[in-house]
Amino acid sequence: MSTVHVAVVIPAKDEAERVAATVRACRAVPRVDLVVVVDDGSTDATQDHARSAGAVTVRHSVSRGKASALETGASVVAMRDYENGPARLLLFIDADLGDSAASCAELVPPVVDGVADMAIAVPPKQAGAGGRGRVVRAARHAITSMTGWSPVAPLSGQRCLTREAYEKASPLAEGWGVEVGLSVDVLAAGLSVIEVPCDITHRVTRNDRAGQMHRAGQYRDVLLAIASRRLRRRGLRPRQFAQSLHDQQPFTAYRAY
Repeated sequence: MSTVHVAVVIPAKDEAERVAATVRACRAVPRVDLVVVVDDGSTDATQDHARSAGAVTVRHSVSRGKASALETGASVVAMRDYENGPARLLLFIDADLGDSAASCAELVPPVVDGVADMAIAVPPKQAGAGGRGRVVRAARHAITSMTGWSPVAPLSGQRCLTREAYEKASPLAEGWGVEVGLSVDVLAAGLSVIEVPCDITHRVTRNDRAGQMHRAGQYRDVLLAIASRRLRRRGLRPRQFAQSLHDQQPFTAYRAY
């Protein structure tokens, strides 16, 4: 039986300070044999730092957004897959995790073992984070309203998924709606998801003007992702929804009926 390998895809914009540590941590994750960093129009030395840490790097000359960076990275992985082996699993990692990215190793076993088609990291509460949870609540409500699943961390960008799950969600939702779109599309396709606690730390978004603008952009993109999926009639039929909502349990695999 062929060994299942994992490719890490890291979208990065102006992350020169942290991306090298993130890459090194990802390279230490069991089964990872490829790390791809997509520099999404950085104005600093993000690409150079990522390459020096051992990543394959690709650069967008101008910023196209997170979803486009993930799609570029997944395309690079597909081109580098083994000719006679199974497609690599995709492990999406944010560039600012630094050394804590190693904890995302916990996301790989559920997908390798067939427990779920997509595993999502649930981080601990971040000290110093601003905001009042409005975007998280909106994202959770939107996912639940369409799939019956109520995630703990609906906006988590740390996700390990099969190539089939990725393709079911393609094209990805634009901007900061990509995570919500992934959850809805994977579940609507009849595949399963699971949340896994991971001891990861982000650079926190504070409650200053920049942080408020960031959260406003997130909120807008989440609403757009949901609106586009409603127009395409993604989601569950009423009977499926009711059964799925009744049967779910925290931190266990969830599959919509």
